[in-house]
Amino acid sequence: MFIENEISFEAISTLFSNADNEGRDFLYEYEVYNLLANSGAETPPASILLPRGARFSDEELTSLPGDKAVLKIVSPTIIHKTEVGGVRIVKKEPAKIRSAVRAMMYEVPENYAAYIERNPEHGPEEYKGLYGEALVKAISRDLRGVLQVQFMPPDSDSFGNELIVGLRRTREFGTVISAGLGGTDTELYAERFRKGQAIVAASVDMVDGHSFFQLFRNTISYKKLAGLTRGQRRIVTDEQLIECFDSFIEMGKYFSPTNKDSGFVIDELEINPFAFTEYLMVPLDGMCRFSRTGQKPQGRPVNKIHNLLHPKKIGIIGVSSTRRNFGRIILDNVLAAGYAQEDVVIIRDGCEEVDGVRCVPSLDALEEQLDLFVVAIAAQHVPDLVDQIIELDAAKSVMLIPGGMGETEESKERAEQIITRINKKHSEDDGGPVFIGANCMGVISRPGGYDTWFIPEEKLPKDRNSKYQRSALISQSGAFMVFRTSQCPELDPAYMISMGNQTDLTLGDMVHYFKDSPEVDVIAVYAEGFNDLDGLEFCRAVRQAVMNGKEVVFYKAGRTPEGKTATSGHTASLAGDYMVCESCVQQAGAIVARTFQEFQDLFMLAEKLNGKKICGDRLAAVSGAGFEAVGMADSIQSDDYDIELAKFSIDSQEQINEILENNKLKSLVTIQNPLDLTPGSTDRIHSSVAEILVNDPTVDSIVIGLDPLSPSMHTLAEPTIPAFSIEDENAIGNLLIKIVQNSDKPVLAVVDGGRLYDPLRDKLLANGVPVFPVCDRAVAAIALYSKARMKAEVIQLTRGCD
Repeated sequence: MFIENEISFEAISTLFSNADNEGRDFLYEYEVYNLLANSGAETPPASILLPRGARFSDEELTSLPGDKAVLKIVSPTIIHKTEVGGVRIVKKEPAKIRSAVRAMMYEVPENYAAYIERNPEHGPEEYKGLYGEALVKAISRDLRGVLQVQFMPPDSDSFGNELIVGLRRTREFGTVISAGLGGTDTELYAERFRKGQAIVAASVDMVDGHSFFQLFRNTISYKKLAGLTRGQRRIVTDEQLIECFDSFIEMGKYFSPTNKDSGFVIDELEINPFAFTEYLMVPLDGMCRFSRTGQKPQGRPVNKIHNLLHPKKIGIIGVSSTRRNFGRIILDNVLAAGYAQEDVVIIRDGCEEVDGVRCVPSLDALEEQLDLFVVAIAAQHVPDLVDQIIELDAAKSVMLIPGGMGETEESKERAEQIITRINKKHSEDDGGPVFIGANCMGVISRPGGYDTWFIPEEKLPKDRNSKYQRSALISQSGAFMVFRTSQCPELDPAYMISMGNQTDLTLGDMVHYFKDSPEVDVIAVYAEGFNDLDGLEFCRAVRQAVMNGKEVVFYKAGRTPEGKTATSGHTASLAGDYMVCESCVQQAGAIVARTFQEFQDLFMLAEKLNGKKICGDRLAAVSGAGFEAVGMADSIQSDDYDIELAKFSIDSQEQINEILENNKLKSLVTIQNPLDLTPGSTDRIHSSVAEILVNDPTVDSIVIGLDPLSPSMHTLAEPTIPAFSIEDENAIGNLLIKIVQNSDKPVLAVVDGGRLYDPLRDKLLANGVPVFPVCDRAVAAIALYSKARMKAEVIQLTRGCD
C-alpha cells in the first residue's frame, strides 16, 4: 500500500512556485519528471536540459545510460511534439546529438508554423494574427532548448502496451483521476471502445489506489498490461499500478481546489504514455498546468432546510384576490394539503383576506419571523424584495418561484446580484435565510403538511390522504417531477423538491440534509448541472447517505453537446463531462439511471425493495408465455450491467417437477432457467413455483411474468366470468402479495397487457410488489439495482475501517 509521506509535497510546491515566479502556469517536461521523482511513484528516466545556445562537453552529452539518446523540444506552446519533428532518437554520440539539436531548433518552428497555418483554430493565443516568417520567428523565440532523455526501450510495441494516467481539475467535481489506453490515439480509443473499456475516471475524494485499480481492471489496457490476452505477457505488476494510482490520488487531494492550504491547484497533470521496460513504468511524455488556490466558497446555513420543509408559519407574496394566478394556485394547494389557514399570511396591500387567509400590507408589517416565505411575483421585482427580506430578517427560508434569473445570458447579471446579496448575509451572524430557486416549481412536503406547486388540482389530482413512501425526489426540473407524478402516482414520495437554478441551496445541500433524515430511506435526484464544486459535495453526501443505509437513485441530463446546451439554457448551470459525473456518482454509491424510464423503474424498485436483502446477481426468470421467457434470457447483459441466470437446486427442480406432474404439464415444460410454464399454468402453479424459488439458496432474485391474458389466470377487476376475478382468494395477485410480504428476496412481477390489467398492477403496487409492463425492463432494472446495492454494501463495510 502507498505510504503518504513518500510524496514530497514541499518539493512539488517549490516547482510550482519557481514556475509561478517566472510567470508560467505550466511545467516544462523535465520539471514534470522532477515532479514524478518527488511523487513516491516510479522514478522517471534520467534527463539533461540542453538550453538554447548553451555549450556542452562530450562527457556531458554522453553521461546518460544507454547507447541511444531521446531528444525532445522544450517549448511553452508546443504540446504535441512528435507531429512537428520535436522528438528524435539518435545514437548517443556527441556529433549526432549536436547535429540533431541544431536541426530541431530550425525545423520545429517551421513545421509548427506550417501546422498552425493549416489549422489556425489549434494555434496558441499568443500566435494569433502571425503568419509566414513572423510566425516562425515567434515560435523560435519561445524555444527554451532541447531535453535529452535516457532511452529506455519498451518491452513491447504492440497495441495496448502504453498507459495514460492523469489528474484533471473539473468545475463540478474538483480533481479527478483517469487512466487507460495511452499513446497518440487515446482520444480515439475513448470514443470508439465501449464505456469503461478504454478510459476510467473517478474523483480523487471517492477512491484510493486500490479501489481505483479495481475500476481499471475492467479496461482493455489492464488486460493487455497484465498479459491476459492471447500472445501477451505481463509487463507490470498490480502493486506498481496501485502505487502509481495512489501517488496521483494523493497529489490530486493535496493540490486540490478544496485544499486552501496547499497554495497551488493542479489543473492538469498527464503522463501519456507510460511505457514499460523490465517491469519499470517509464514516462515518455508529461505535461502539467497549475494555478493558485482561490477563495474558500461561502458556506450556507443548511440547517434551515428543516424550516423550509417543516414550516410552522408560511408567508406568500404574489397572490391575486381576483384571478387564479400562480400565487393564488399556490395558496389553494397549500390549504388543500391541510395546512392551517391561521398559520398562513399573505403579503398584499389593500386587502384584508383572501380565501380566509389574513393579509398584511408589507413585509415590515409581519408580527413574527416566517419559517417559509414563498415569492411568486414578477422576476424584475425579486432583487429588491430579496434585499428587503434580508434587511428585515423576515424569514428563515425563501422559495423563489419566478424564472428570468440566470436561465438566459440577459438575466445572468440579475442573478449574480441576488447571489452576491445572499452570500454576503450568509457570512454574518446566523447566516440569514436560505433560498431555494429561482425558477422553482415549489415543494411538496407531506411530513411538513404543505404543497406549493403552482399546478392546479384539476390538472394534477392528488390523493392527499394516501400513505406516502419514505422517499424524497429532488429535481432541478419542476416539469420532470410533474410528469413523473402524473404518470406514476404510485411513487408518491414524502418530499418532492424543485431546485430550479440553485441560486443558493444546491443539490449537494439537499442530499446532505436527507442523508440524516428519519423520514427518508430513498433519495432520488434528477440533475441538469452542478454549481462549482457542488458535484463533489453531492458525491460526499451520497457516500454518507449510503453509509447510513439509504439508497440514492440518480439521473444526469446533458450527456451530449446538444443536451449540455439545452440544460445550460434551462438551469443556468453548465452541464459537465457526463463520463466523469457518472463515474464519480457511481463511486459514491448511487444507482445511476441511463434513461427517464430507467430512473422511474429504479426509483420504484428502491422504494419497494429497500427492506429486502440483495445477496447476489443470480436471477430466476419465470413466465407462462414463451416469448417472455426468451425475452428475459436475452436481457441479462448490456454495456452497463450483467446478471446471470441461476442454476436451480436439485430440491427446487424436484418440487417443480412434482407440480408439473400433478397438473399434467410435465410433457410440455422443460425445467430450466428461464422457466416457461406455458399458458396452461394456473395462478396456483405460478405462485407455487415462485415460492419454491424464493426458498432456493441458488436464487437471489425473481422476475415472474403473470401472463394476464391467459384463460387460466385471475387477472381482471370486473370480469363477466368470475373465474377471471382478481378478488378471488386464489388469484395470482393475492397469492403473490403474500409471498412478497413474507420473503426477504426481491420478487418482481411482469403484467404485459393493456389497460384492462391496470387494476391488477395497482393492487400489486399498493401492496409492495414491484410491477413492470414488459419483461426486459424488469430484468434490466433488477440487474442495475442489484449491482448498485452490492456496491453499496461494500461501501458500508468500509465504515468500520475509516
